[in-house]
Amino acid sequence: MIESSRAPEPVGPYPHARRAGPLLFLSGIGPRTRDSREIPGVSLGSEGQVVAYDFERQCRSTLENIKTVLDEAGASLEQVVDVTVFLTNMQDDFATLNRVYGEYFRGTRPARTTVEVTRLPTPIAVEMKLVAWLGET
Repeated sequence: MIESSRAPEPVGPYPHARRAGPLLFLSGIGPRTRDSREIPGVSLGSEGQVVAYDFERQCRSTLENIKTVLDEAGASLEQVVDVTVFLTNMQDDFATLNRVYGEYFRGTRPARTTVEVTRLPTPIAVEMKLVAWLGET
């Protein structure tokens, strides 16, 4: 099991990642900040509801958190072979996701599935789950 000391804490009883043979499975990771309740790119109202969000900032924070977990596991974005993206607003955020995602995955582009969900466990607009190949190429 990989439990990063630098990435945001998981919101449930699971590790950041788990290795099985040459594969590394990352749990769903979003745009949260370690040791904080802060969610980059999210403005909350007095009742804790999302009143505004900066989706690009959330995407970048999510991908930076992913890079942190991969780094602690001895891997990199170049080794990612599959990504599942969960969005809460496909219509408004899909184009931004593609643009930012393309900046991070320039060379080796993993397979990807993107789905819209009603909500995520915390007040975020994006979460990503990945599989990386750690074996020989």
